[in-house]
Amino acid sequence: MGRTRSWQEKFDGVKTPHVSVLEKPFAGVPAGGRLFIAAPALLDGWIASIPAGRTQSIAAFRQAMAASHDADATCPASTGIFLRIVAERACEQMAHGRAPSEVTPFWRVVEPDSALAAKLSCGADFIATQRAVEAVSSVAA
Repeated sequence: MGRTRSWQEKFDGVKTPHVSVLEKPFAGVPAGGRLFIAAPALLDGWIASIPAGRTQSIAAFRQAMAASHDADATCPASTGIFLRIVAERACEQMAHGRAPSEVTPFWRVVEPDSALAAKLSCGADFIATQRAVEAVSSVAA
């Protein structure tokens, strides 16, 4: 049995972002439509740009990425996979001693009551706590 790759290795091992022209309909995009396939590093940068105390839905996040890459939509399947990689990489970094303020703030996109939050090693309670901490901090600023 092989060694399990770290979340950092998964983060580093993904192809570059690209737009695919669909041969058949997928995820609400008709045949001939342009579907943007992101990458963990791209999601990482987008998430990091969301100000503390603010959140963004995954749907709005995908729409913004598609628009910025001249596509009709962003692939929901790959976005979900890549978002988990970004979040677990941050959890992995915190498990190795980094503070939440030093990692990608995935809690600004991942809802505490989402299926993804339930799968994360840090758990949904961590996401809810981080959102509460940032909400208080942004009001005080």
